[in-house]
Amino acid sequence: MKGNKLTLFSRLLALLGAVALVVAIFVPLWRIELDAPQYPEGLALLIYPHKLGGDVEIINGLNHYIGMQTLHAENFVEFTVLPYIIGFFALLFLSVAIISKRRWLNVVFFTFVVFGIIAMVDFWRWEYNYGHELDPNAAIKVPGMAYQPPLIGFKQLLNFGAYSIPDTGGWMFIAAGIFLLLAVLAEGGYLKKLGVRKNAVVILFFSALGFASCNSGGPEPIAFNSDKCAHCRMTISDARYAAELQTVKGRIYKFDDVVCMTRYLRENQSAPAKKLWVSQYDGNHSLIDANEAFFVKLETLNSPMRGNMAAFADKRSAAELLNTSGAELVDWNELVKEP
Repeated sequence: MKGNKLTLFSRLLALLGAVALVVAIFVPLWRIELDAPQYPEGLALLIYPHKLGGDVEIINGLNHYIGMQTLHAENFVEFTVLPYIIGFFALLFLSVAIISKRRWLNVVFFTFVVFGIIAMVDFWRWEYNYGHELDPNAAIKVPGMAYQPPLIGFKQLLNFGAYSIPDTGGWMFIAAGIFLLLAVLAEGGYLKKLGVRKNAVVILFFSALGFASCNSGGPEPIAFNSDKCAHCRMTISDARYAAELQTVKGRIYKFDDVVCMTRYLRENQSAPAKKLWVSQYDGNHSLIDANEAFFVKLETLNSPMRGNMAAFADKRSAAELLNTSGAELVDWNELVKEP
């Protein structure tokens, strides 16, 4: 019957879901990050549909001391079947767009939700066994202590902070489910009842996608009077002198003074920075590339940790401060080397 046919909007959503699932096969689904003082850049366990990635060997070495199981992909049957299951669902999503039947859309959506629930329960079961089945002969034993990582969110495990969150593939998986949910709502007339226009949904999605791609790899906004300096632990309060770095693993560290960032770099040379930003002294104090900035040192600036360094986007902007008695232009490479 013609009334059971899907609209073009719903078929497009199903097609987008299929593409998202194909992408999810090749990228990490989940990540568990571990923070500890002895690992300033942190450790990351990346869970792909078919393998484990990240700092697996280091994590296995640490787990040996507390009696946790070592992680090897061949010990998990999930890594054998999961890529095929995700690929199967990608084909089901594609079939929804081709067959174009509302009943088939509902069946696929229900099946996908059930699979998602089963997958999360299985993940929780693995984490439970992983954190509770400990070797009684381990070198370090803490009575009553279990080391189950969080399913999602943060949990303190001894001196390690464990943070569990979906990675790229996980978000793709979630996006695929949302696409199909929107199609179900659209076909049931619920989007119309809620006053949501279909074109608004599409525009919002692609706008969010474009915003995310444009901002990937850029500096993270600093929450002044809230965020703390990664070096001196003081609250970052003065927007004129703040700084920020991103490690090669993507971690962000924020500082209340340029001198705090340079000291951090010298003290953590084993965790090299990928990108460095400093706050522009004038204007709206936006974060600019430290390697391209012009630095003026002037003792009367009285910056938070007495680095007394002002950063500018160009030499012309720095001219007024440079004309002040005692001011000097400092090269970034020399600044990093200073004790």
